[in-house]
Amino acid sequence: MTATAGTRASGDLAGPSASLPGVPDLPALDGVLAKAAQENFPVGPGFLPGRLRRDLMAIYSYARFVDDIGDETSASADQRLAMLDLIDADVSRLFAGDSPTLPPLSALAEPVRAGRMPEQPLRRLVEANRLDQRVASYETFDDLRHYCTLSADPVGRLVLSCVGLATPERVALSDQVCTGLQLVEHWQDVAEDHGRGRVYLPQEDIRRFGVTEADLAAEHASPSLRALLAFEAGRAATLLDAGSPLVASLRGAAKVAVAGFVAGGRAALHAITVVDFDVLPGAPKPTKPRTAREALAVLLARKASP
Repeated sequence: MTATAGTRASGDLAGPSASLPGVPDLPALDGVLAKAAQENFPVGPGFLPGRLRRDLMAIYSYARFVDDIGDETSASADQRLAMLDLIDADVSRLFAGDSPTLPPLSALAEPVRAGRMPEQPLRRLVEANRLDQRVASYETFDDLRHYCTLSADPVGRLVLSCVGLATPERVALSDQVCTGLQLVEHWQDVAEDHGRGRVYLPQEDIRRFGVTEADLAAEHASPSLRALLAFEAGRAATLLDAGSPLVASLRGAAKVAVAGFVAGGRAALHAITVVDFDVLPGAPKPTKPRTAREALAVLLARKASP
């Protein structure tokens, strides 16, 4: 589940930005967490038990921190790679039992010591952002899905690990949900990504629907771009639906939290359809009432548990 939230940070997550000689300052954690309210759905609402909420917020802060560095517009690609190396080194310190130097890594120290936070998903999130420095587009949908195994699926695996429910069956369902959520975000952010020189719409689909560079740079979506986005939105919806039985396999607060992730993705897709797939003026955002209705539908759905 892509880590997003609509809640304030706890004091123990706050801290100064770190710096690296010759590159811009790393993002301050307070600024990273301030973006939580802009996400599609909550990941750390106040009704969750304290430990679970802290774990989820720690996952969010780490994932967003890494992502912000990958998108750091004032740095060159080489500088961004150097900053990502700094995070990777801190992950090594963390799992070696040493104290990390960066606030987002420090917030992970307790769940790592307790065995609730595996190493590989944290590494994959860094690798996804390294890939963003080298690759600006993806030829096929399968290529894009592979990228999502680095950029999105690790978050769901971290969430399942922190609640102690990371069975192979649940992980497989979580991967589908997370890839679906990542795709929804890509379709919301076509204009923003294009402004950064990135196009996540598969190139083979762009050619198939006759979408041009001018279409991607326009103020409003052309009929061909709208048709392409409708097609890609259907793919994201299929993945969310395929992974939604994950909710029925969970219990308690974890069940409610994951239902919120799925609901947020579905509500965001609805927001895209409301604007008739014209995402270029700005990313369409789901409303809270729509997200709540989707969450209730997910929670009430009777699915076979994995």
